[in-house]
Parts: sequence; C-alpha cells; structure tokens
Amino acid sequence: MISKEYLYTAQTLLRIAKNITDNTIANRLMALADDYERRARKADLVEAAEAVTPAADRAGASPRLAKPN
Repeated sequence: MISKEYLYTAQTLLRIAKNITDNTIANRLMALADDYERRARKADLVEAAEAVTPAADRAGASPRLAKPN
C-alpha cells in the first residue's frame, strides 16, 4: 500500500530530524515529513475509494439514481 510507504518515510524523517543538532536541517526534515504524512492521508483516501468502486460496479446502478428515459 502506497499510504503505508509514505507514512513509514514520514516516521523515518521525523526520527532523523530529532537526532540532528542543526535546527535548519531538522526543520526542513520535519516539513518534508509533514508533506509525506499529507501524501499518506491522500493515498489512503484514494485506496479506499478504489476498494469501494468495484463493489459499487457489481451492485449496479440504484433505481433511485438511474436517469429517467
């Protein structure tokens, strides 16, 4: 899953940032980690939507949502 990879990268960056004594580099790593966390959330939403879509396709269109002829 892509979201897990992004989250793992974010956690790694935060761990490294905590051990760096140069505040400028640590702040940049934290900002990069925040970006990867946002990407993880976005990828998680996309993956969830992709998981639901096939089920909706199998169910067919709801009569209430069908376009009138």
